[in-house]
Amino acid sequence: MALSRSAIRIRFVAPGLPVSESPVARILVSMTRTRQSRIRAPASRAARWALQDAKARFSELVRKAKTEGPQRITVHGREEVVIVSLEEFRRVKGDPTGQALVQVLQESPLRDVKVKRRPMRARVRNVAL
Repeated sequence: MALSRSAIRIRFVAPGLPVSESPVARILVSMTRTRQSRIRAPASRAARWALQDAKARFSELVRKAKTEGPQRITVHGREEVVIVSLEEFRRVKGDPTGQALVQVLQESPLRDVKVKRRPMRARVRNVAL
């Protein structure tokens, strides 16, 4: 006698749990899926996205990066890229503004040294146009 997949799932469901929350049902569902990206990640791994899902839901990905923090993108199951908000990027990288150079020069013990500059004329070379 051949049983359908739904009959098999119901037979193995733990008592008291809905079919969708049963660990056995999750295993059976994951075994019948052909693409790994369709399996939803548990809440603790919500910051991890398959590339296909990230492309399809890019607006949501950007919003979550701004509100919830870094979002990891996986390619073939390996983490390859992290999407972060601009504020987080600037905080981690440090925005090169030149202010640090000005501060270092102002705090230098040699700031009072005067440099005499002599004008020099460089030789001009002939260039064929």
